[in-house]
Amino acid sequence: MTTNRRQAIVAVDLGAESCRVSLLRFQADQPVFQIIHRCTNGPIQTERGLVWDFEFIFAEVLEGLRKCADRTPEGIASIGVDGWAVDIVRLDPSGNAIAAPFCYRDERTVGARQKLHDRIPPDELYELTGAQDIRINTVNQLYADNLDGLSSDLRWLTLPEYLLYRLGGERVCEYTIATHTQMLSIHNKQWSKEVFAAAGLPLDAAPKVVQPGTDVGKLADPLAKLPAFQNTSLIAPACHDTASAIAGIPTTGDDWAFVSSGTWSLVGTVVNSYITGGEARNENFTNQGGIGGTIYLLKNVNGMWMLKQCLDHWRTKGVAWDIEEIIDACRSVEPPNWLLDVDHPDLMLPGDMPSRINAQLSRNGAALPEHPSYGPRYASLIFHSLAARYAVVLKNLSKLTSKQFERIFIVGGGSRNGYLNSLVEAATGAKVIPASTESSTVGNFAIQLAASEGWTAETGVCAGSVARWASILNKSIDNYLTKGE
Repeated sequence: MTTNRRQAIVAVDLGAESCRVSLLRFQADQPVFQIIHRCTNGPIQTERGLVWDFEFIFAEVLEGLRKCADRTPEGIASIGVDGWAVDIVRLDPSGNAIAAPFCYRDERTVGARQKLHDRIPPDELYELTGAQDIRINTVNQLYADNLDGLSSDLRWLTLPEYLLYRLGGERVCEYTIATHTQMLSIHNKQWSKEVFAAAGLPLDAAPKVVQPGTDVGKLADPLAKLPAFQNTSLIAPACHDTASAIAGIPTTGDDWAFVSSGTWSLVGTVVNSYITGGEARNENFTNQGGIGGTIYLLKNVNGMWMLKQCLDHWRTKGVAWDIEEIIDACRSVEPPNWLLDVDHPDLMLPGDMPSRINAQLSRNGAALPEHPSYGPRYASLIFHSLAARYAVVLKNLSKLTSKQFERIFIVGGGSRNGYLNSLVEAATGAKVIPASTESSTVGNFAIQLAASEGWTAETGVCAGSVARWASILNKSIDNYLTKGE
């Protein structure tokens, strides 16, 4: 792909709670970015189960792209899409979605995962893929489809790449997303024949694996008829939003870790090769693909999901806590005497989170009243528990990698939670550095710009080029404008 840098580029970031379309333009050769359009998002409970309304998401993205076209007489060179991993769309023979995609929190994968382990043990899965064993992984979703009687021959796509496909792109699975499926071989970075055979999945139903920064085609009609979208390329950046967020961190060195803080917390560090030994397997670390051939060794930890579920529950009781208000109120609450096991499976499920939390506390005789007025106590408990869990994960990471973490970069929406950040700093002894709240978008843009300078089929974009662009974009953050239009 060749890009005139005076042309604009667009980043689409799909989030489990919010989806955004952002525009990067160059004014006097200085980058200026702007959120052009955003919409709220969330799973919907239906008779089939918990699903995403992807047609709504797609319509909102199209609206955002039209707004981008209206603002760019210079034209738009490319569009990149990142988003959450593991969820899939199944396609009929004509290439259309057969139904709304399931949300990873749907409980159907509980039984599917257990039955899959009868066919291929967890230790063997880890040796083959280096991916943490967690029920939400794509392999468990596809196996659940098999158990539900769906034809295994139906092709599939993960969600960011499905959006690129709907916009006119090829059917692909970008490497950073593919490493979250628990189906990608660590030996050749292609689909594992052993895993596919064990799960009864045909390889020809899977999309082609491509590297970060791959050009997957041109934007199709009707948007391509707009003047700004003449010859616009579709780019698979690091399609996993966490991978893009890490690419957007403006730093060098080997003394830092990261926490991608949002619905989930992804706690990890950057390494140069897979780590799959006994300790990594026992601690259930995952080897997520990164840019330039790097690996993001990380662990999924529960996140702000718990508080969001509490807030939603209390709202049904007539009390609407504001997130900033409840965080501020935590500062005047006594620290909790007991901490939660934040990764307990029950806290991963939706519905009446205060009761789920109290089920744990009750075992220690420390249950809290479930009245919404106790919201700050619940929030404080969640934040202290998360900080303690981060510290344990980082200590284990330090042992595995022989790194001493002096800095922890917090990316994602949680980077604005100063109270939690202070607790993390106290628990770990490392300096906590809040990165941009839109680090996924920064990384998405940086990868697109790096792709215009060079790309290889083996490793995708050059990590050095991405880092340089990430630094430039972060330095220009004062030009960052947020508009909810």
